[in-house]
Amino acid sequence: MLNRLERKHLLGIEDLTREEIEFIIYTAENLKEISSRDIKKVPTLRGKTIISFFYEPSTRTRTSFEIAAKRLSADTISISASSSSIVKGESLIDTARNIEAMMPDVLIIRYPYAGAPHFLARHLDTSIINAGDGMHEHPTQALLDVMTVKEKKGRIEGLEIVIIGDIAHSRVARSDILAFTKLGARVRVSGPPSLIPPYIEALGADYYQDIEDALIGADVVIALRVQRERQKQVFFPDTREYFIRFGLNKRRLGLTKEDALFMHPGPVNWGVELDPEIMELPRTIILDQVSNGVAIRMAVLYLLAGSKT
Repeated sequence: MLNRLERKHLLGIEDLTREEIEFIIYTAENLKEISSRDIKKVPTLRGKTIISFFYEPSTRTRTSFEIAAKRLSADTISISASSSSIVKGESLIDTARNIEAMMPDVLIIRYPYAGAPHFLARHLDTSIINAGDGMHEHPTQALLDVMTVKEKKGRIEGLEIVIIGDIAHSRVARSDILAFTKLGARVRVSGPPSLIPPYIEALGADYYQDIEDALIGADVVIALRVQRERQKQVFFPDTREYFIRFGLNKRRLGLTKEDALFMHPGPVNWGVELDPEIMELPRTIILDQVSNGVAIRMAVLYLLAGSKT
């Protein structure tokens, strides 16, 4: 196994090797116990400055990055688009260069257009973490999903992973497919044909038009949120029909293996992607994903900002 992460930025799962993914998860597994202590803080990143710049709304990702940084004793600053000079017409690169002039160690960015973190990484010396860029990637979500499955199953190799829903507009779907396939799992996807991108098989996933065929024998089922805010046209008649055809309920989940896990990156649209009764099932591990999000983001911050010193 690796003993350090030889890269300056975390821009996407596509850039990572299998060994790097496994090393990040191994690091997160070792850091996770900090969150169960009475005093949830270690001095690992004392003196480091972490800036979060979120151009889109976020609850889980933004909060867990901030908690992760504070548990490592870093100084944290959060900036939203509505409170930045972007509303005055300043460009992204000018805003980022001004932030960099204040000497932060890491800049975490969520931006509505694909490629923004990569653009900043080419022009700034500060380490960049992609917290979601348009419909492209969400690498830390994929890492926490892999960590959660590995924690429950003990392995990733050979598992049957099923991803259901709005694949076309989901950066989580793209990152999850890349991460799970790199670690030896097989990925199936299902959803309305209008929400399946034409390149899905090139990513390494198999498409099933019938959701029940996709669910047969699954080890893990990941439901995705219908992302209305990214849809510029109508892709299905209404949410009621979507739930009838592609919503997950106890009956459909009965087609999976007896020990299958049920996941969702959040926020959940109950009655659209999931029947509310699913939340009470012991195999539903949505809150475990949230908990592991802190550990994964601690690991990423540590490996990019602290492990070299």
